[in-house]
Amino acid sequence: MSTDLAADIAAAGIIVDRDVDVPMRDGARLKADVFRPAGGERVPAILNLGPYQKDKPWIVPDTLEEKPNALMNWETVNPLWWVARGYAAVRVDGRGSGKSPGQCEPWSLAESIDFYDAIAWAAAAPWCNGNIGLSGISYFAINQWFVANHRPPALKAIIAWEGFADLYRDALFHGGIPSLFMPNWFVAHLLHHLVGRASRHLADGWQSNTLHFWLRNNLDSGAFRGAQAQWERIDVPLFSVGNWTGMGLHLRGNSEAFMRAASAYKKLRIHTGTHVHPFYSEDGRRDQLRFFDHWLRGIDNGVMDEPPVKLAIRSGRDAFQWRHEHEWPLKRTRWTKLYFDLSPPPSGMAENAAGLVAANPAACASRSYAATSLGSMGSTSAASSQVMGGGIKPGMGIALETPPLPRAIEITGPLAARLWVSSSSEDMDLFLTLRHFDADGEEVLETGQQGAPVPVAKGWLRVSHRELDPLLSLPYRPYHRHQRRLYLAPGEIVEVEVEIWPTSMVFGKGHRIRLDIGPRDGVGSASYMHYHADYNCGTNTVYSGGERQSYLLLPVIPSA
Repeated sequence: MSTDLAADIAAAGIIVDRDVDVPMRDGARLKADVFRPAGGERVPAILNLGPYQKDKPWIVPDTLEEKPNALMNWETVNPLWWVARGYAAVRVDGRGSGKSPGQCEPWSLAESIDFYDAIAWAAAAPWCNGNIGLSGISYFAINQWFVANHRPPALKAIIAWEGFADLYRDALFHGGIPSLFMPNWFVAHLLHHLVGRASRHLADGWQSNTLHFWLRNNLDSGAFRGAQAQWERIDVPLFSVGNWTGMGLHLRGNSEAFMRAASAYKKLRIHTGTHVHPFYSEDGRRDQLRFFDHWLRGIDNGVMDEPPVKLAIRSGRDAFQWRHEHEWPLKRTRWTKLYFDLSPPPSGMAENAAGLVAANPAACASRSYAATSLGSMGSTSAASSQVMGGGIKPGMGIALETPPLPRAIEITGPLAARLWVSSSSEDMDLFLTLRHFDADGEEVLETGQQGAPVPVAKGWLRVSHRELDPLLSLPYRPYHRHQRRLYLAPGEIVEVEVEIWPTSMVFGKGHRIRLDIGPRDGVGSASYMHYHADYNCGTNTVYSGGERQSYLLLPVIPSA
């Protein structure tokens, strides 16, 4: 320990207990670090459990609002800040990771049971007042949903900060299309544990063939139930925190949590920008602290009397203003359909240009485009070639665009698209990207979750997965079963509904709203690309007008 760090710990009045044994019900002992006040008082504890290694150094960006220190660990709370405010911070290496023995099975039922046991252990510790809260980003948010399924008695509140809630729909298979982020994530942590420093403590972990299990269960057959939030069972007070730019991994889980969780006490915050900066911002820490002070320390600070929804209303190029609301989606939403006009484009316009118009065209029209076979080329290469080109290219899809807007329009909420399609092949992948162009024709992009520029919103659907769940589908948020494949006959025309993940954007006067429909990943997909099965090749066709109404459904918010 450095002299400076020891001085900081002493000045903050912190006791640091390293490699503490956390007993599990099967006799295993996981390893944890505990950071707690030196005064001897019993305090609530904030827990994390996961595979990111409690001892793995984090090179903290110097752009964080929170002052970096050597006690900080990736995506977890900063002990120096929280202990000084009357909390203990506990980091547990999940089974088979870091210094904990066994085999790691990320987001499994087994891991959620271990988490339950860790919560019970911490609550009974002599330094704890019996109240446990969970807070953390990403992995440390995701498994909060899954342990909350079990209703641990000592769990009094959770703050799930950018955490998906359904391993199948939110992360592994977007609209039934395999996402490459998760296989890449798994291989990265397999490498950390087999050839990185962690292998010195745990040489034989990560033997479970999780990747095979994930890909083999490519329908929602029930295999992932332990890694899916059971909303009717989640009744703990919750603070669900999303990021508009997390539209390839986390955002859907956070909005679904607020809409569907059984908890009588819940709040929703959706910000923008990168994955870690808002969590460590002064504003983000204040929101977390007030929520935990109320539920874990019994402080009557009025946090639950305030409007439950806090949204960053974006206006383009990272500009935004906070606004408080009373519900989600907003009651005053004017659900607005922009219909596809696929009639031939005027002379001089790109061949894939089409219109988004206020009324359904009387005459039916269609556009076709090629969905080419990838051959031996990987999906990442295919998507990268599209991304580098700035989006959809002629012959590779359809670009639907409004005329210049006569006035500024705010779109905040869930989105959806309904369209009629066919293919010469047995299946068809639909990639929808909502884009924003200013009055000069320049695209307006935002700083994404991973730091790269991103467009407004995205949605996906493999057409064979088009079957809806009638009990869970809403007009603005279709919910697909993903329990069987309805393959296409060549030329068969079918109606499909595509979920587009929620967003917020004010499109200025003279700006244009554009929807790209393509056969593979487009602009802003660099971190969340997809695998396109080899049967998704041929000629795809989209129809509009007449009896085949195809449209984009937008949540337009009237001006005050």
